[in-house]
Amino acid sequence: MLEIGWFSAKLFFKGKLLRNPMYFVQRTAIATAVGSLLLVLFAQIDIPFYLPITISSLVTGLIMPFLLKDFKMK
Repeated sequence: MLEIGWFSAKLFFKGKLLRNPMYFVQRTAIATAVGSLLLVLFAQIDIPFYLPITISSLVTGLIMPFLLKDFKMK
């Protein structure tokens, strides 16, 4: 399993893993922006800080499969 991860990492850094790297970067940036916005908005509410972190992480993790549904690898 570590060998597969190492091989994928080498291909990624060589630029041979993703067909359209800008699509991946764009979708990841959208998810990061949504998660960060949620974190900032929920942090303004007077609740324990672990709740905004948990909620924003959960929402970000839930939207990633929808954002990357058309993701293609070489």
